[in-house]
Amino acid sequence: MAEQPSTDPTAATPAGGSVIHDLGYRPYTGPRLGSGAIARALVVTGFRNAFGLGRSGRSKVLPFVLLALNLLPALIVGGVMVFIGLKELPIGYAEYASQTQVLLGIFVASQAPVLFSRDLRHGTISLYLARPLPSSTYAVARWASLLAATLVFLLLPILLLYAVALLGELDVSDQTADAAVAVGLALLLALALTGLAGLIASWSTRRGFAVVATIALLLIGNGIVTAIQAIALEEDQPRVGEVAGLFSPYSLYRGLMATWADESAPTPPTGTPMQLAYLAVLIGVSVVCVVALVRRYQKVATA
Repeated sequence: MAEQPSTDPTAATPAGGSVIHDLGYRPYTGPRLGSGAIARALVVTGFRNAFGLGRSGRSKVLPFVLLALNLLPALIVGGVMVFIGLKELPIGYAEYASQTQVLLGIFVASQAPVLFSRDLRHGTISLYLARPLPSSTYAVARWASLLAATLVFLLLPILLLYAVALLGELDVSDQTADAAVAVGLALLLALALTGLAGLIASWSTRRGFAVVATIALLLIGNGIVTAIQAIALEEDQPRVGEVAGLFSPYSLYRGLMATWADESAPTPPTGTPMQLAYLAVLIGVSVVCVVALVRRYQKVATA
């Protein structure tokens, strides 16, 4: 039987030779879960990072301040309902997101670079894609994290208003139907906003540039569309305002809100064809952005 090498660290090393020391390390023998488990972990950690969880205290300030400001009107409405006893909510479920759209735009614009730009800037994207994780899965996982965080931002006020309405003994069936419509509209808006913000952030390694570009597209673009719609309404040219509404996610949301939730909006889409056009554009923007995001990271993986 051949003599085994000594594992004693104090053993003398033969002249011109070497010694293998057994330090007690053992190979991983557990289950290998594959790319699905990696993707789920990316979604969860990305969602946490969007709110600064697991990061420095400074990273938590902006998302939680914006979330608190976003919930503040709903809390005020709840207080008014309790102390005055109103017979209806002062603000509709679907209208809420339209009134707080600036906060929503800042939140999406500021947190998208956290999920997309940071890995590109620090080069950690190459470590992710070096593992058995397709670039398309990475892109969709990051997008899903941002979508989940945006939905939290949009749905919490709806749930709070719904709870206030039930505590105020308003009609349960009416409130449930209105809240369900608002949830559907919130999902459509979140899909469009996260797609646009994620795509912009994926092309920039500088967080500041991505934030400014996203805010310019979402908020300034919405301001231009709103101005055109106001002028069209004043000049009695509603069709011009309807067409202008196709060029901003927020105006698309307001148009569908006026149609589905019976809320007021400037130059809402009239007629089934225009209403379907609003819905198709909002969904189309979401799909195109996700496809473009996947192709962007496919190029990164092959670079």
